[in-house]
Amino acid sequence: MKKQKPKAKKNKLKAHNYDPRQLQHQLIDLFERSRNATYTIKQIFKKLHAQDLQARAVVESMIDSLVRKEILQRNGQVVYLTKKGAQEKETLTGRVDYVNPEFLFVVSEDGSFPDIRVSRRHAGTALDGDTVRVQIHRYNQSDRPEGEIVEIVQRFRSDFVGVIELSPRFAFVIPDKRKMYHDIFVRLSDTKGAKHGEKVVAAITGWDEAGKNPFGIVTKVLGRAGEHETEMHSIMAEYDLPMEFPEEVIAEAEQISEAIHAKEIAKRRDFRGVPTFTIDPEDAQDFDDALSFRKLENGNYEIGVHIADVTHYVLPGTLIEREAYRRATSVYLVDRCVPMLPEKLSNKLCSLRPNEEKLTFSAVFEITERGRIVSEWFGRTVIYSQRRFTYEEAQQVIETGQGDFAEEILTLNKLAKLFQRKRVQAGAILFETTEVKFRLDERKKPIEIFTKVRKDAHKLIEEFMLLANRQVAEFVYQMRKGKDRNVMVYRTHDKPDEEKIENFANFAKQFGHSIKIGDKELAKSLNELSLLVEGRPEQNVLQHLAIRAMAKAKYTTDPLPHFGLAFKHYSHFTSPIRRYPDMMAHRLLQHYLDGGEPVNRTEYEERCKHSSAMEKRAADAERASIKYKQVELIQDLQKAGQLRGKLLTGVVTGVTEWGVYVELTDTRCEGMVRMSDIPGDYYEHDAKNYCAVGRRYGRTIRLGDQVQVRIKATNLEKRTIDFFMEEF
Repeated sequence: MKKQKPKAKKNKLKAHNYDPRQLQHQLIDLFERSRNATYTIKQIFKKLHAQDLQARAVVESMIDSLVRKEILQRNGQVVYLTKKGAQEKETLTGRVDYVNPEFLFVVSEDGSFPDIRVSRRHAGTALDGDTVRVQIHRYNQSDRPEGEIVEIVQRFRSDFVGVIELSPRFAFVIPDKRKMYHDIFVRLSDTKGAKHGEKVVAAITGWDEAGKNPFGIVTKVLGRAGEHETEMHSIMAEYDLPMEFPEEVIAEAEQISEAIHAKEIAKRRDFRGVPTFTIDPEDAQDFDDALSFRKLENGNYEIGVHIADVTHYVLPGTLIEREAYRRATSVYLVDRCVPMLPEKLSNKLCSLRPNEEKLTFSAVFEITERGRIVSEWFGRTVIYSQRRFTYEEAQQVIETGQGDFAEEILTLNKLAKLFQRKRVQAGAILFETTEVKFRLDERKKPIEIFTKVRKDAHKLIEEFMLLANRQVAEFVYQMRKGKDRNVMVYRTHDKPDEEKIENFANFAKQFGHSIKIGDKELAKSLNELSLLVEGRPEQNVLQHLAIRAMAKAKYTTDPLPHFGLAFKHYSHFTSPIRRYPDMMAHRLLQHYLDGGEPVNRTEYEERCKHSSAMEKRAADAERASIKYKQVELIQDLQKAGQLRGKLLTGVVTGVTEWGVYVELTDTRCEGMVRMSDIPGDYYEHDAKNYCAVGRRYGRTIRLGDQVQVRIKATNLEKRTIDFFMEEF
C-alpha cells in the first residue's frame, strides 16, 4: 500500500501581520499566471487563503486600491487585470550578491526589502557586486521575492585576474575570482605578449547581450602562475591594491623637511623630559603610538597617549593627502605591507622611533590608583621616546617585575586591568578572534603556521588606545550638542540583529550553552561562553558564529554607541599612519580646539563610507593572502610525502548544500569535503540547523563536530583544499 503524501501546509493570511507590498504582488501574480483570467472575490479569498473576516477585509481593501490605480478592474464581484496592470512591475535598485553559477540575490540598497532571488537566465550580464535595477516577478512558496535584472546601473569592477589560455586563433582569461563565472574572450592582438598559463589582469571592454562571454583586453602580465610574487601581485590586483606609489607622490614626500624648528616646539606642550616608550610587534617599522608616565605629587598618575602627528606633515589638498584618502588604510598581506603613506612618512618622519624628537598629537590624563580619570587634556605635543619595547620584552617585564621602566609598565598594566574590568561590567564583549601568522623562508615559502597569542602586554596597549579613542570622541561630542553639534568621525557598532542572535542562541544550546538575548545579559553570556569553550573543539566555530551574528562596525558622523565595547561614543584617533579616519579625527579635533564651527557633515559622511568600504577590501585581501599561504603549505607538505595517506584532525566550520567545510586543528587550514565524499550515506544540507543529515540513516554532521580527514587535492590558483572524510 502506497503512503499518501502529506498535504502541503497552507499559509493562512493573517490580517494583523501582512505586508501590503507583498500582498499587492500576490494579487498581481495571481492574475499574471493566466493573463486573461477573471476571478470572483470569493475565488481570490480562497487562492490567498484569507479565511477569517479581518483577512478578507484586508484583501478586498487591497483590490479596491489596485482598482483605483487602474491595475485591476472590478465589475461587481468579478475582478480582472487591466492592460496597464499587465505592464505594471515594481523595480528597485540593489547590489548583486552571486551565490553560485545558477542564481544570485539582489540586496536592496537600504536593507528595507527582502533579498530578491534571480536565476542565471534572468541575470543578463550582471556580475557580483554590480549595482542593478531588478524587476520583481513574483513571490515563491516561501514568500521570497523573485525577479529579473533589467538594468546595470554601475559595474562594481571591470578588471579581473586570471590565467590566460592561448589557442591558434584567440585566447581566454579564466578568472580566479570565485564569483566570476564567465571566461573573458581576448583577441591574440590584445594579449600584451602573455604566455599560455601566465597570470594576467584582463579588463572587460564589451559584452554582447546575446553572447556567452564578455570581450576584453590584457592590461597587465603578472607572471608565471604559482610563483610567490605572481600570486601576491594577483591578490593585490584582484582587490585593486596599488603596487606602488605614483612618482609625483614620492617626490612630494621627499620634499618634506625632517627638521623640527624651535618655533614649532614653542607652540606645543613639551613632554621630552617625561619617561616615554613604545610597545609594538617585533617586526613593526611604523610606531604611531607611545605612552608617557609620571607620578604626581598628589599620588595620582599623569599618563600621556602620544600619537604621531601625521596631519602636521600631510596637508589638505596635497598629492599625499589625496593618495592617502584613495587608499584609506594600510593593508597587511602575509609577506608585505601596502602602506597608506609613503615610506618617508610612515617609517621615518611620523614613526615614533626611540632617541628621536617627534611631533605628536596627545591625549593626556590624570588618573587615580583606582583608575578614575580626574582630568584630561588634548593637543599637540613634542616627545622623546627613550625605549622601544617589543611585546615580548614588555611581557617579560610584566612577568618578572624587572627591566627598563619596570615600575611604569607594572602600574600601567594594573590600570589596564581595571579599565578592562569596568568595560566588562558596562556590557563590553571580550570575544577574541584567532590571528594566524606564518614563518617564511628566504624564498617567502611558508614553513610554519602559528596563532598569535595575546598576552597582558598586548592588552595593556589596547586598553590605553581604547581610552584615548573613547575620550576624544566624548570630548568632541560634549563640546556642542543638538542639531548644530560638532561633526566628528565616529567608529560605531550597532546592536546585533535579534533573529541572528536567536539563531545563534539556539545553535549554542546544542553544545549545552545558554545565551541570554538582552543587551547586558547578552554581553555577559557571550563572555562566559568565551571562557567555557576555551580549548574545546567548538571554540572557533562558536566564536566565529557569534561574531557573524553581530552588526559590522563602521565609520560615520552619527554619534551612535559602540555596542561591542559598551561605549556611548568612540572614535579612531590612535593610528593615523595606517588609517585615514584617524587623520580626519585629528583634523577635526584641532579645528574644534581652535574654536572652529561645525564642518560640512555630508562631505565627512562620504569619506566615512569610503573608509568603511576600503577597510572591508583590506580585510578581504588579507584573508586571501593567508588562504594562499595555507594552501601552499599543505601542497608543499603533500609533495614532500608528509601528508600522503595521513589522517588529520579537524573541526567542522561550515555546512553548505555542496559540502562540509573543515578547519584542521594543527594548521588552521580550511578545506571542503564534498557531499559525495562523505562515506556511509547520502548527505543533504539542513540550513536551519547548520548541519548535514544522512538521508538513509539520519546521522548528522554539525558545526563544531570533530572529524578525521585526508587530503584529496589542493588548488593554489583557486586557493582551495579538498578533503576526503573518514567514516565516523
